[in-house]
Amino acid sequence: MAASDVTNAVDLAGKLAVAAVDFHRCRIYAIDAASHSSPQRVTAPDPGHLNHNLLHHHGNPSGAFEADHAEAVAYFKALAHALAPCQKLLLLGHGNGKSNASHVFEGYLEKHHRDLAAKIVGNVRADIDDITDHQLLRLGEAYFGIHEPLRSGSGARST
Repeated sequence: MAASDVTNAVDLAGKLAVAAVDFHRCRIYAIDAASHSSPQRVTAPDPGHLNHNLLHHHGNPSGAFEADHAEAVAYFKALAHALAPCQKLLLLGHGNGKSNASHVFEGYLEKHHRDLAAKIVGNVRADIDDITDHQLLRLGEAYFGIHEPLRSGSGARST
């Protein structure tokens, strides 16, 4: 089993965090951080390419993501470790039911990391495949009630 790939580590200690979670990767922002240059990225290990296509696989007639599979557990552990220092957490995912990675991850947290699960303030369905990092940041700011100051002199808010 390969370890999950973590890039651009973000200091989440005591911060408001937003995480866009799918079955392959997660983008994490500290919403109230001084700089929002780039999100932390956690990529799921998938040496057997089990997550590449979640359709029918031998031994998995339902084609559903298997949250108790070794690679999935390693990925969810890495996510939990990365998100543990945050003060509050907003999850974003796409899909419905078992196809929504953020809901599966939230269930994993409720079972294995109750302290982190208690920090979740929302689990929002969004088109995370097409949402830009800037839009992700703005969505988190709006959810947590953090508003950008007006631009000096123009009276217009930046987008």
